[in-house]
Amino acid sequence: MIDGFGRNIDYLRISVTDRCNFRCTYCMPEKQSFLPHIDLLTYDEIMTLVERFVQHGIRKIRLTGGEPLVRRDIGILIAALGAHVQQGTLEELTLTTNGSRLAEFAPLLASAGVKRINVSMDTLDAANFRNISRGGNIDTVLAGIDAARAHGLDIKINMVALKGENEDALLPMASYCAEHGFDLTLIETMPLGSGVAEREQNYISLDSFAAPLRARYNLHPLAHKSAGPARYWQVEGLGLRLGLITPMSHNFCDQCNRIRLTTDGKIYMCLGSELHVDLRKALREGSPQDVDHLLKTALRLKPQRHDFEAQLAKPELRLARHMNATGG
Repeated sequence: MIDGFGRNIDYLRISVTDRCNFRCTYCMPEKQSFLPHIDLLTYDEIMTLVERFVQHGIRKIRLTGGEPLVRRDIGILIAALGAHVQQGTLEELTLTTNGSRLAEFAPLLASAGVKRINVSMDTLDAANFRNISRGGNIDTVLAGIDAARAHGLDIKINMVALKGENEDALLPMASYCAEHGFDLTLIETMPLGSGVAEREQNYISLDSFAAPLRARYNLHPLAHKSAGPARYWQVEGLGLRLGLITPMSHNFCDQCNRIRLTTDGKIYMCLGSELHVDLRKALREGSPQDVDHLLKTALRLKPQRHDFEAQLAKPELRLARHMNATGG
């Protein structure tokens, strides 16, 4: 699939649920309402769409949420997608998780052909972790990471940079990742979702957030690329591969290869845009050909770049939907 700007779209992120057992301050309000189950795509519907996407050139799929591992019977979907990996029709199946249920699901993920996962963890300090996640238990997450590692999964830690909340957590997190052989990716917060407290005050550029790391270690750029938007650096003296995702301070849209399927069956061509097509309606009221037509329409709708900078400067322009509904 080639969009209107010549970019090859081969990476699909599927949000399987908007529900989460955490309420991270930068992601959603503490009292969040969720979609009724009838509005969610069924697993059969997701797999029907996956078949169409694969035929059109999607080669990598990431399951996201909310928290994907809280959806009931998620193992059914993971196994079905894993069959595509084993058949060679998908190159990669990955997952982004908060880690709270990893201890239970690590064996299933490994058996389905998942080779690597991303774990969202913004601090190692138990009290600060509980505050940021509004109730999460860091020990449960760390035990889940240990279980995933024991089952042979490669792990990347995703850490959202939050001004005034976790700046002092960077060096301990970098040491932890280096010690265990994990990649660490830092992410700038984005102006997504109404009702998310103090979003503008929490923003800090990664140039500023990573300053303590640069002050202590030499960072050298790497040619390494993953399916996502991170730019990678080697932290010499620590043995750490560091990824930087900078939607606000260093735009990376020119290389975007992603589309997102939401919990309710909409395709968003850009995380920072409301432009979308409704595949659920086509599935339930139309035919596979309708889905194919909408995919072609979606490619034409994909914007050249997001407009997060303007949305951060003017909160009235902020998109209403939250990250948990769209998928990370």
